Amino acid sequence: MDLEARKKLIEVVKMARGSMSQRGFGKLLGVSATAVQLWEKGESIPDTQNLANIAARAGYTMEELLNYLGLKPMSESSDVNQIVKYIKSMPLSEVAIIGRAAMDRLATAAEASVDEAKAI
Repeated sequence: MDLEARKKLIEVVKMARGSMSQRGFGKLLGVSATAVQLWEKGESIPDTQNLANIAARAGYTMEELLNYLGLKPMSESSDVNQIVKYIKSMPLSEVAIIGRAAMDRLATAAEASVDEAKAI
């Protein structure tokens, strides 16, 4: 990872951590406060699982984060683009089912975030 990508990653890690302490953020991710500190100094890079968790907390998908860091170009034929294209051609009754499933998933994720915040 080049210097520019490391600088961007530092920003994303800090954004994902927000007002949490490094210890609290590390506990949430299952790593030490020292690991978080090293990420924020650019001296270490999170593993793939932690990178995915950091991306999600910062409001990115993994693909968006990698693109932002300049590590992977956005793909026009990505799974998401194919799914959206397919949804646009579906009957509205089926789109409603998908919409409901998406809303349920987001509600569950929001509840989990609230529970995590209470635990810290």
